[in-house]
Amino acid sequence: MNETLQTQYGSALNGGLAADRQRVLRNTYWLLALSMVPTVLGAWVGVSTGIMAAMGTGMSMMVFFAGAFGLMFVIEKTKDSSTGVYALLGFTFFMGLMLSRLLAGILGFRNGSSLIMLAFGGTGAVFFAMASLATVIKRDLSSMGKFLFVGAIILLVVGLANIFIQSSALMLTLMTLSMVVFSAFMLYDIKRVIDGGETNYISATLAIYLDIYNVFQSLLSLLGIFGGERD
Repeated sequence: MNETLQTQYGSALNGGLAADRQRVLRNTYWLLALSMVPTVLGAWVGVSTGIMAAMGTGMSMMVFFAGAFGLMFVIEKTKDSSTGVYALLGFTFFMGLMLSRLLAGILGFRNGSSLIMLAFGGTGAVFFAMASLATVIKRDLSSMGKFLFVGAIILLVVGLANIFIQSSALMLTLMTLSMVVFSAFMLYDIKRVIDGGETNYISATLAIYLDIYNVFQSLLSLLGIFGGERD
């Protein structure tokens, strides 16, 4: 009798946990989709006004780091309330604004609009593939986190160094590796939600959004280098 009750209790508990994880994943996907709206709006404002293009490299870097890390700090502090959603949407607007300099450069190509749509479709395909893979992989991927984090830090440091080195070969290598690292991060972050490692949908959305942003940015840059057509 006790064993039966324990089995029933265990099944109910597991079912409740599974339902909670599905709810977090569902909310994450909804908020992720919503976050694309302010991103597009921010990019449009940036391209239309040319505000980022008017800044020098040094100034734009300072604005990016201050704004991005400041807003991410606010998101993490308010993630358990509705304020966290507004902070996240503000962050995605800011990130769209930061992306406008690259978008403006790509739109300078004759086929710029096609390249942006291709990068958008390619990023969507990567997301779909990683999300699908995360649902079928049974093994625990938590050990990937520290290696991916180290990889992201190395990419950041080398990327900053290349601003002064100005090596085209190094830049191409960084963009390619960035796509690989953040595609793997996408798989890792989605799997964390599925496995219950991340229970806050605002934090989960922030992590996956950054993965998507970096994959899109790297892919668009590569398409512009190899596929851009001048008038």
